[in-house]
Amino acid sequence: MNPAVATLTYAYADSTAVVGPLATYSEPHSYDLCEEHAMRLTAPRGWDVVRYDGEFAAPEPSHDDLTALAEAVREAGRPDRPVDGPDPNAAAGRRGHLRVLPDPVAE
Repeated sequence: MNPAVATLTYAYADSTAVVGPLATYSEPHSYDLCEEHAMRLTAPRGWDVVRYDGEFAAPEPSHDDLTALAEAVREAGRPDRPVDGPDPNAAAGRRGHLRVLPDPVAE
């Protein structure tokens, strides 16, 4: 998976798709794209694509991003962290929705 470097937004009234630099905040109906998809994006017939003319570059992680990641890892690794037990309201014997399947090639 490649990092997002561009943001796609639509101007429906103008039938225009706009691919520009990566947005600094989340907005409904906008989509972050990697460089390959930002450069290759096409729009429906009758629509225009306005594309940023400069180079797309992945943003450097900010201090806030690194701090949040470090705190999440630290919290997950705490030995005194409470562990959720089985849900007493769940049906007896019910398993989660994810399962491990054997690799047919390894057998």
